Amino acid sequence: MTTSPRRIVISGCSGGGKSTLIAAMAARGFPTMAEPGREVVRAERARGGGALPWTAPAAFAETCLVRATRDFDAARAGPRPTLYDRSLVDAVAALERAGGQAGPEVLTARRYDRTVFLAPPWPDIFAADAERRHDFPAAEAEYHHLLRRYPEAGYEVVLLPKAPVPERVAFLDAALAEHCA
Repeated sequence: MTTSPRRIVISGCSGGGKSTLIAAMAARGFPTMAEPGREVVRAERARGGGALPWTAPAAFAETCLVRATRDFDAARAGPRPTLYDRSLVDAVAALERAGGQAGPEVLTARRYDRTVFLAPPWPDIFAADAERRHDFPAAEAEYHHLLRRYPEAGYEVVLLPKAPVPERVAFLDAALAEHCA
């Protein structure tokens, strides 16, 4: 009998520590998928492309949607769930913020595990960089959109604590055992 892969989403505020948490979980043996947005920015910059969030937000979001779909389809069943740094819901939300719209089938054709973990805004650790050029108020606005959008798409949201990485890892381990068993 073949089992379906388990897919756990970690999303939330840009600069809220998602990628750091996912890297810590990867070091503990969890399969992970990188954030589609950062992959798109790197690829677009390397090829001189224009689908960047600061110049063409709708094209960027559409490209993220393609990457997130590819990542969803790449998951394999195993003893541990695959942890996603953002998801198709994030790409749809970004497209909505850019004035676009995805068909409803985008979020119904591929479903992650019901419980989604969101990193709340955390100004103490937020930092802009070459791939994240927006400021903290833009990151907060993105978070509040996701906080509404995930439940609208049928997911249960669990907030990650603002805590050092080892405490976040322990929290996620316990939450995975409780919510995602």
